[in-house]
Amino acid sequence: MDKTFTELELTKYSKKDIVQLFLKQQAILEKQSTQLEEMNKNITLLIEANKIGKQKRFGRSSEKMVYDEQMELCFNEAEVTAAGKLIEEPEFDEVCPKPYKRKKAKGKRNEDLKDLPVSIIEHTLNDDELRSIFGDTWKRLPDEVYKRLQFHPATFEVEEHHVAVYAGKDNQTIVKANRPVDLLRNSIVTPTLAAGILNGKYINALPLYRLEQEFKRNDIHISRQVMANWTIQCAERYLSLLYDRMHQELYQCSVSQADETPVLVSKDGRSAGSKSYMWVYRTGKMYEAPPIILYDYQKTRKADHPREFLKGYKGIIVTDGYEVYHKLEKEEPDIKIAGCWSHARRRFADVVKTMDKETAKDTLAYAALKQIALIYKIDNDLVELSPQERVARRKLLVKPQVEAFFAWVKEHRSDVPSQSETGKGFTYCLNQEKYLRTFLENGYVPLDNNATEGAIRGFCIGKNNWHLIDTVQGAQASAIIYSIAETAKANNLKPYHYFKYLLQQLPQHMDDKDTSFIDKLLPWSEDLPEECRKATQN
Repeated sequence: MDKTFTELELTKYSKKDIVQLFLKQQAILEKQSTQLEEMNKNITLLIEANKIGKQKRFGRSSEKMVYDEQMELCFNEAEVTAAGKLIEEPEFDEVCPKPYKRKKAKGKRNEDLKDLPVSIIEHTLNDDELRSIFGDTWKRLPDEVYKRLQFHPATFEVEEHHVAVYAGKDNQTIVKANRPVDLLRNSIVTPTLAAGILNGKYINALPLYRLEQEFKRNDIHISRQVMANWTIQCAERYLSLLYDRMHQELYQCSVSQADETPVLVSKDGRSAGSKSYMWVYRTGKMYEAPPIILYDYQKTRKADHPREFLKGYKGIIVTDGYEVYHKLEKEEPDIKIAGCWSHARRRFADVVKTMDKETAKDTLAYAALKQIALIYKIDNDLVELSPQERVARRKLLVKPQVEAFFAWVKEHRSDVPSQSETGKGFTYCLNQEKYLRTFLENGYVPLDNNATEGAIRGFCIGKNNWHLIDTVQGAQASAIIYSIAETAKANNLKPYHYFKYLLQQLPQHMDDKDTSFIDKLLPWSEDLPEECRKATQN
């Protein structure tokens, strides 16, 4: 209503007019009330988004949350018995156990040092000192032994090869001694130097300009451009053979995992700032085979790329909720997609992390986390079982919890705004329900895709340091090298020594038509020298 009436003015109106004015005023108030309610919802959503943004930027990144008391069950179906006993609830929402202080193991220092070379340094008393203390008679007891660890910085040495040249008496026939096959012939690079560069960039995430500076501090002048050239040539000529062989081996694994992460490539023929992607594929975390981790560089995030990389693959692929993977399942009858429960719980965790412990307990997000925690707890207790036993126990013990969780989500999805983080979490879970249930059908399928995200972590750390890749050729080389580096780490190898060994052996076989030699170079090969292997497990 635009005009304000006085009492006197209202007495001049008829009853009908006053009723019309009242109804009009009532309609305006209802509209304003609706607008105010909508504004309050939007403000609440903005406050929530702001808290979550601050938490992600300044808070802890871990999704682990520890609570003092045991979590209470949220649904009747949780009271599932196993061998006559109630299943114990987790004390917190994640698979990670509550931190505790480890007791220092006796003999750990000697165990850590046992495989290192030892230089014995004697500390003795001379005869005159001993006579002054004992006279003419004494005996030597077992030595007191203590150990200290020395560090030797990187050293450089020039290999100067002299190839003997012979000539006959007539000076017409000239013969040279045999020259070994070199890595990148006519270059100064050696397997040890190349391995050091690869280890620095792809394992320790050092940009080449930092390696260039470190070399200069040791009076070695090798530009980053030269190092980049060596890296690309080593990847294309030699390491690509191993990459292709590991790609073939991946197809033997009936459960795989996949993910992707963006990367900037400055010279890829597109406008500045265009996103490219590193796709990552690995063997299933629970699969009974040596782990294989493969990177695949592509300019886009389209379905064409996993379709081509996994062409002819048969099995289950664990992924996040990206629709491209679901499209692949619809197109390929031999491929089935399994969802990631870690992604399912993530929005709920984001909400709870913005609150104090007591406030969080009264939220639906906290209730969702408790139920997902119980699913993790029960499934983690099955990890030592065989795949056949695990799937049977999953159907008996885990499936009722999964059924109850989705029933609970459907019941409460209308209790929160769909645009809130909790609402988005509910929507995600219901949209992904089909894929989140897949793990119940196969004992090799893990609950989440965390293993693949862990395999990407090394690349992401490096990306934060060097920000972008200069060329497409460099990105493709990086995909090959990261694949070998991550697979080596997953198979408990020492990356530097493994790279060195590969770059010593692969150039010797460039003319071989039979590629079976590659089998002896694979990261899980028993033919690898002991210096490539870590003495302790990861």
